[in-house]
Amino acid sequence: MSEKIQPFAKSENIGAVVAYLRDECLSKKKYVLLYAYNGTGKTRLSMAFKDAKRKDEARDTLYYNAFTEDLFIWDNDLDADTTRVLRLNTSSKFFGGLEELEMDNRIRPFLHRYSDFDFKINTTDWTVDFFRTVRHENETQIIDHIKVSRGEENIFIWCFFLAIAQLAIDEQEQYSWVKYLYIDDPISSLDDNNAIAVASHLAQLLKKESNKIKTVISTHHTLFFNVLCNELKHAITFHFLKDASTYSLQDTTDTPFFNHVALLKELKKAADGGNLYTYHFNIMRSILEKTATFHGYRNFSACIHVIDDDEEQSVYTRIVNILSHGNYSIFEPLEMLPENKEYFRSILSGFLQKYPFNQELFNANPEEVRR
Repeated sequence: MSEKIQPFAKSENIGAVVAYLRDECLSKKKYVLLYAYNGTGKTRLSMAFKDAKRKDEARDTLYYNAFTEDLFIWDNDLDADTTRVLRLNTSSKFFGGLEELEMDNRIRPFLHRYSDFDFKINTTDWTVDFFRTVRHENETQIIDHIKVSRGEENIFIWCFFLAIAQLAIDEQEQYSWVKYLYIDDPISSLDDNNAIAVASHLAQLLKKESNKIKTVISTHHTLFFNVLCNELKHAITFHFLKDASTYSLQDTTDTPFFNHVALLKELKKAADGGNLYTYHFNIMRSILEKTATFHGYRNFSACIHVIDDDEEQSVYTRIVNILSHGNYSIFEPLEMLPENKEYFRSILSGFLQKYPFNQELFNANPEEVRR
């Protein structure tokens, strides 16, 4: 990893980081990706970025962070214990244009990628009512007023944000003020399956040719960061650090985490434990491709290590090709077939033999690896 530290590293003012991101980074590139440990100040940075709007504008940043989640509050109907709804804090401009823009129909396509429940937005009392359709024998039943889990609630709020971001990207009049998106840890309570899916879907939205909005994404989730590095190939990437009251950005653009030990640790852990899904081939292929590029090979197959068996190498190459082209699906994550698990273990083992990393790193805790 590059050890370049930006010149404001000795500054105790987080505004210096914001100014650098706005004036230097986003004047040159469309995306900035920040990795940071929890407690570094990611949420504070996102709010400072939002507040540092252009002098001639009332606002210019549509943001997602912990404050966004606080705009949604549960009313659990403590008296009757029957009609549980999520209330919206409509004093926020986040909900501008909710009635006119048919937000239900804009949110639903995003939500159905991740969940099997549905919802209705009541713009009279500004509540969200959740329901689920279940099949029992030959009958279909709708269960109203359900209380969704915390993870389902978070993914609903995330999809709400995505629908608004889509409006901003499509230059809808109500969100024409948006010049920047700042997204802070949208997947803090999601597992690795969801992290891959959310990162991939977000990247596809941001990469639309019509998108003129500049974006900053900060996260503590290594896998989420790595997938975004791979998807948004020309992004500027930093490790956002805080030492006492001093902030700094460590440049990781030349060597994003995706190429290194953090992801290989995840793959080896999955292989050793047997919890292998087809999306692990997507990660493996990316590592093989980046390694091939680093060593000057034209094809990732050159980094598949098979001892004196060209035919077996061709088989492994075809398997990686086929199984790495699936969608990043989380609704029905597919576990590998037993024979594919064996192929995966063989390819991973061969890679680690051919490119021997320090084995002590594979026994270290995640914080030690990232340093």
